[in-house]
Amino acid sequence: MTEPKGTMSPPVHVTPSYNPRAQPTPGCDVCAALDKQRRAARECGNLAAAAVAGVEIENHPHRRTKGA
Repeated sequence: MTEPKGTMSPPVHVTPSYNPRAQPTPGCDVCAALDKQRRAARECGNLAAAAVAGVEIENHPHRRTKGA
């Protein structure tokens, strides 16, 4: 049996894996709806939902270039 540690491990720092400033593509209804959801989530303090909407905007298929 191993002895329990007397101290805690150092804190883990997690950086965002998305661009919080991801811009919706002009003229795209999907991007516009996601941007609206992101703004509403930020306004009510739901940063997790805002992050999810930002990731979806960033990963929306038409934002990728061919070969990427």
